[in-house]
Amino acid sequence: MKASVFLLIPLLLFMLLVDFYTYRGIKPLIARLKIKLARQSLIVLFWGISIFIFASFTLFMFGIKHVKGAQSYIYVGYLVAGFSLFYIPKFVFVLFVLLKDILGAITRTIRWFREKKNKSVTQFNSKKKMERSEFLYQMGIILAAIPFASILYGVTKGKFNYRVMRERIRFDHLPKSFKGLKILQISDMHLGSFNKNFNKIEKAVELINEQEADLILFTGDLVNNFAEETDGWAPILSKMKAKIGKYSILGNHDYGDYSHWPSAQHKAENLQAIKNFHASMGFKLMLNESETIRINGEEIALIGVENWGKPPFPQHGDLHKAMSENNNHPFKILMSHDPSHWDAQVLDTDIALTFSGHTHGMQFGLERAGIKWSPVQYKYPRWGGLYQEANQYLYVNRGFGYIGFPGRIGMPPEITLVELA
Repeated sequence: MKASVFLLIPLLLFMLLVDFYTYRGIKPLIARLKIKLARQSLIVLFWGISIFIFASFTLFMFGIKHVKGAQSYIYVGYLVAGFSLFYIPKFVFVLFVLLKDILGAITRTIRWFREKKNKSVTQFNSKKKMERSEFLYQMGIILAAIPFASILYGVTKGKFNYRVMRERIRFDHLPKSFKGLKILQISDMHLGSFNKNFNKIEKAVELINEQEADLILFTGDLVNNFAEETDGWAPILSKMKAKIGKYSILGNHDYGDYSHWPSAQHKAENLQAIKNFHASMGFKLMLNESETIRINGEEIALIGVENWGKPPFPQHGDLHKAMSENNNHPFKILMSHDPSHWDAQVLDTDIALTFSGHTHGMQFGLERAGIKWSPVQYKYPRWGGLYQEANQYLYVNRGFGYIGFPGRIGMPPEITLVELA
């Protein structure tokens, strides 16, 4: 509780500061409205939204111990969405209010020096000052509307705007029978975040099946933390079709490490229930093991490791153990949730192609006109798309679901289709 309060107080002070500074800027614009009811309504709406968000944060922080299981992630998502939707645009607007104050201070300073030098009082053009202030306030509102619209789209439409990313990769040592093999990858479902929105995901499953994949690989983070998040999803997720097989691994969120459990047994039972659900979807869960894939008498190895990440993320993955079963195959494919595993261990092996996820592309970024940027790249240099070192490839899926911020801005949820050549 103490930690929650220490986090809450700075946040609420920041929100209050932004609110009062924003109101200071919009107040002159509201005052120009001729209809009194309109003026009063805007003021009530402004402070009503602020008080509601303020109260929601406070109630959640003090009542968090009463929030059960998977519900906590839903509530946090609502809070993050509300904060992002209203306070990020306000902060943009506040920058223009600050700019107006700075320009005003510079103007007053220059005028003071001129008056002192000329020893006479010059008339200050208050009308010109007002026009400049209102222009800056209007520009602030216009530019603040951009993040508002982007965030609103991201939390309503963007998080379900699935796109298929296609890659064709050529390998000289790929057995001939596997030329043209289509591998579909999905990652980071975070089922609890969907809040039982079955219809949207059913459409995504239809899009998956339209790709007519030979293999479907799911690279971890089925849930946010709790096995109960899988309730009701089996009939939909089991509809995913692959000609050869469907395989999966665990991600860092699947181990239940982000909650306090009554006992170690409760945590172990939660993990076992999550593992069991993979079979309910029709996927073979690979726990530091490998599988031989055969076509026309030729073989390749598919390897799946448990989560291996840099601290503070768990390192349950054992690549050496997973490879030992099929180390004689000349062509190997690996599923490893965290892309940092590739640089740390995989590049020292003969694994040809690795599929990872984990980063979500931070659910925010820009990938247009040759620009590829997301804030997550400062933590994970290999955060989305295809990467190559010599004859080895890594593909990082940007995620199927979402967590924390309940939306996606410029970083649509992804279905990956890789064709081997």
